[in-house]
Amino acid sequence: MIESTLNYPWSSPPQAACRVAVAPGVHWLRMPLPFALDHINLWLLDDGADGWCAVDTGFALDEVMGHWRRLLAADDARRLRRIIVTHFHPDHLGLADWLCRETGAGLIMSHGEFVTGHAVWHALPGHDPAATVALFEAHGLDAERCEALRRRGNGYRRGVASLPTDFERLFDGQVLHIGGRSWRALVGHGHSPEHMALYCEALGVLISGDMLLPRISTNVSVFAASPDADPLTWFLDSLHRIKDLPADTLVLPSHGFPFHGLHARVAQLEQHHRERCEQLLAACDRPRCAGDLLQVMFPRELDTHQVMFAMGEAIAHLNHLTHQGTLSCTEDGDGRMRYFRTELTRR
Repeated sequence: MIESTLNYPWSSPPQAACRVAVAPGVHWLRMPLPFALDHINLWLLDDGADGWCAVDTGFALDEVMGHWRRLLAADDARRLRRIIVTHFHPDHLGLADWLCRETGAGLIMSHGEFVTGHAVWHALPGHDPAATVALFEAHGLDAERCEALRRRGNGYRRGVASLPTDFERLFDGQVLHIGGRSWRALVGHGHSPEHMALYCEALGVLISGDMLLPRISTNVSVFAASPDADPLTWFLDSLHRIKDLPADTLVLPSHGFPFHGLHARVAQLEQHHRERCEQLLAACDRPRCAGDLLQVMFPRELDTHQVMFAMGEAIAHLNHLTHQGTLSCTEDGDGRMRYFRTELTRR
């Protein structure tokens, strides 16, 4: 993808336990992650003269907790009043319960994300590791990789030590008043059930969470609880809503650097997914499982963590093409789901 149309006002991230102002009353934090994607951006918003509002919390690591303690102690005239969590993934929700208990802050997030976090943490039916492995087996993932996923168990709990038991519900379109400024919640689908980004018109700033990232494509996956879903359509529809924002919006993503070039980035992501679909259509000149097609979509070595996301994304694209009618799907005698170009049945 061409990145020259994106502009990055900052060339280096904040140091550990430090904050960098990116707009009036908006501060950038960066916390480590224990994956190939090794960081997450968090945001601190001025919430009155003596308060902060955090957007996302980081992965449940001792190192991250230490960074939070130093950050909050560095300005002890202010306290953390509110925490907004964009979605349930562990790098975003992971330390919410701990921070709420440490500081007395209230938690704000969408209902879909709060409930899904609890469903995954408690391994409820359709959200448990066994259901995920069964879905991937049905879509042709090899036995060795399936066994590695079984051994991995509930990886969500490693990033979310505990979960809050209460929250303030955030609705799409709701306006939050933070530090004298208005922030509008924008729901996004496809990456997670009810992801909330935040837009401040007065500042021209979008806190995009994972819905719009500058250098990597947001993971869009099918999950065991809804195996026939079309999350790619939901994601692309959500991008259309983001594209309605002004072209000069400063985008604050959860990974990578803040950037200008919102419209160009949306166009790049739309092109990316078109190309993925074209690759899969070309490869389905005979019945193929999602597991067979991982190498087509991800021609590199994948660790177990990455395989989980890659399989979910492969199924999402295949489901998308099936919903569009360009692919057909059949369950063969071995119980495997195989996809082939619909035009082949007309010959």
